[in-house]
This record gives sequence, structure tokens and C-alpha cells, in this order.
Amino acid sequence: MATQILVPSQPDSAKEAYGSIAGNRWIQLVCGIIAMIVISNYQYAFTLFTPGMKLTFPGVPYAKIAAVFSAFILFETWPMPVSGYFVDKFGIRKLMTFGAMCIALGWVLGGTVAKSPLDLYIYYGVISGTGAGIIYISCVANALKWFPDRRGLAAGLTAAGFGGGAALTILPIAHSIHGMGWAHAMAVWGLGQGIVAFAAAMILRHPPTGWVPAGWDEKAKQVHKAVAQSKVNFTWIQTLGRPEFYLLYTMFFFATAGGLIATANLSQIAKSLHVSEAKIWGLAIVPLTATLTSLCNALSRILWGSVSDRLGRERTMFLTFGVEAVLVFLVTKIAGAPLAFLVLFSFIFLFWGEIYSLFSATTGDIFGPKNASANYGMVYTAKGAASVFAGFGAAALAAYFGGSFAVPFYISAVLCAIAAICSLFILRPLLRGRIAKEARSAEGMALTAALAQASRAEETQEEKHPAGVGR
Repeated sequence: MATQILVPSQPDSAKEAYGSIAGNRWIQLVCGIIAMIVISNYQYAFTLFTPGMKLTFPGVPYAKIAAVFSAFILFETWPMPVSGYFVDKFGIRKLMTFGAMCIALGWVLGGTVAKSPLDLYIYYGVISGTGAGIIYISCVANALKWFPDRRGLAAGLTAAGFGGGAALTILPIAHSIHGMGWAHAMAVWGLGQGIVAFAAAMILRHPPTGWVPAGWDEKAKQVHKAVAQSKVNFTWIQTLGRPEFYLLYTMFFFATAGGLIATANLSQIAKSLHVSEAKIWGLAIVPLTATLTSLCNALSRILWGSVSDRLGRERTMFLTFGVEAVLVFLVTKIAGAPLAFLVLFSFIFLFWGEIYSLFSATTGDIFGPKNASANYGMVYTAKGAASVFAGFGAAALAAYFGGSFAVPFYISAVLCAIAAICSLFILRPLLRGRIAKEARSAEGMALTAALAQASRAEETQEEKHPAGVGR
């Protein structure tokens, strides 16, 4: 009878350090998703507040109200590299706690003491935007660190919390606004969201130094067939010196514009297409569309993030960005068709939300996971730059063209098509060429070290047994 040899399993350093709850990477992922859900309303529910804001601030052009959204995106994204650096340096809990305080304070002040759009720029834009950015980069980078073997899926699930979380709350927020006014609803929801984010912060941790998931080496070999991953951990300074960073940044800007235009201006776009008063299944079209687009946004991040682990990041970008360019262009052809409005915008977000899983995963792949918070934070600022065009810029162009958003959508369709082409024909060869060179260099260094070690061993042997002596 054959004797079965039991190989002792390796101890899990994360569970030894943090316990069975905080040391479990799936619990870390779930807590990150929950935190992302509560900050999703700061971006995706903004359009629900704009009608009330217009009534509260009569005579203020809509473009200036839309600029509140641009301010939020700018302060969510542009301080993110600094936030990411501090997250990597001081740990996730401290920064997450500060972020939770900011998101609560921003909406509470915006709903209680704001007397002008300028006040909302500060409360909604600067304070809440900074807090949301800290939470966003903390949770995304944490997922990249805990899941090197399933980076696309983990980034997609985490980003789905942000992209789809609003689907759970769009209708309740709309109901709250209808019942108590936009300002009181903002204050109440802001306080609740801050409390939930604070609770998540108490559990989130980065994995211990040197930790890897069980079976990582075997899985890594399978993943690397489609996904090129660098073994070098680039600092933020080194990342800024790489041409692929600037290509990623430009592609992010180009690919994100169309979806941001829809996010910031959905109510006004519906009005420009003459469908704003329509009801489908007895529900007002704008809240219904916002809910469905949030669901599609979340599904997009999970679906395409997972696909990218198998198909490759660049090929997935080429496919999704190319389809998105066509969908964005079609927006200009659906005036007076409420059902087409609902369906088309749902598909737009199904092929747009993956941006936030693909670019974060790609950043971790090519610049390493160690400094992922700071490095992805720098890439993510492209969203802030795009928000200037998507919020204030698109609204100003629409005003210039008699309320039509056709020109902004034409522009974003062209930009998205360019991003698709760049992903496959420029980004892919650039990344894989660099990573292959790193691998050859590492192999050469390993061979040199092995030869040196063998040479030292031979010299030691010669010293012990000189030629002709003791033989």
C-alpha cells in the first residue's frame, strides 16, 4: 500500500499578522468594494441635484452649475498621486479615515450652508472630491496588491463598486430629493456615506511585505501568456520617466471623455434630445436611465477586467474603445426616441466603465504593485483633465450650439477611436518590448551571478587542493 506523503502548507503571513478577518484577501476586497459604493454617488448622482440647484440659484448659467461636477472630478483626481504616495508610505487605514471625514463633511456643508455655486465648488468639489479620491486610490491599489494573480478581476470588482454602486441608491436619492429638497437630501446622504466609509477603513490593510497568494507562481505562468507583467517596482519618479506612462495618460483622457459627458450632463442631454419628459414603464426616464447605466457601468468593470486577464489588456482596450466610439457617435442620431435613449446610454456605459479596471490593472502590471497607489494616482489624473471638457466644456459647447450636445459627442467619438488604435498598435509593442528586455536583463544578471558563484567555488577548491598535491 502506497504511503501518502503530506506536504505541510505554508503559513499565511497575512493572517498571522492581521488575523483571520483583516488577513483574508477576499474580505479586504469586499470592504474596498463597499467603500467604493458609498463614494459613487458623489459622481453618478450629481445629475439628480442639478435641477434643484438651478432653482436655488436662479440666473446662474447651467455651465457654472456643471462646473461643480468638474471641480469634484478635478479634486478627486489631481491630488490623488500625493494621496497615493501617503497611502503607500503610512498605510491605508489612516488615509481612509481622513477620506471618510472629507466625504461626509463636503456633502453636509454643501447641503446646509452653501449659498452659491462657489460654495459648492469648495464643499462638493474640493472637500468631497479630495476625500473620494483618497478612498478610490486606496481601495483600487489595495486590490492590486492583494490579487497579483487576478489583477484585472480584482480591479474590475473594486471599480465596479464605484461605477455601479449608485444603481443601489439613485432611485432612493431621487425620492429623498423629491421629499425633502436637494440640499437636505445631500446632507443626510453625506453623513450616512461617511459613516460607512469609516467602518470599512477599520478593516482595510495592505498585505505584509513579501506576501503572495497560495499558488501564485503557477497562476503567474498562465496569466503571463496574455498579460505582460514587469518584475520591477517603479517609484513614481521612475514612472514619470517612462514613455508608456504618457501614452497611458493620453489614452485614459481620450477614452474617458464620452462617458463623463453623459455622467455630468444626462439631464440636459435628455432635454436636448427632446426625451426629458418621457416615462418608460411608468418611471421618469432620467433616473431610470441613470440606474441602468450604473448597473452596466459596474458590469463593464467586472466583465472586461476579467476578460483582460485572459485576452490581454491591450486587446481588450482595442475592442471596447472601438465599440464605444461607435456608440458615442450614435447619440447624435436618437432625438425624440426615449427607448433608444435608454438602451443606447446603457450600452455606452457597458463599454465605458472598463476603463477604470483596465488602466489600473495595466499600471500595476507594467510599473509593479509596490507603489501602485502613487503610480495609478498619477495616471488617474487624466480623468480630472477630461472632466474639464466633459463638464464645463461640453456644457459651454452645447450652449454655443443652441443646447445641442452633438459636437461634444462627435469629439469624444474621435478621441475614443484614437485610443483604440493606440492600444493595439503602439501600447502593446511598447510594453511587451520593454518587459521582454527586462526579462533578458534579469536572466543575464542571474547567469552572471551563477557563473561568478561557480568560479568562486572553483577557486576555493583550488586553494584547498593545489594542482599535483593530494591527488
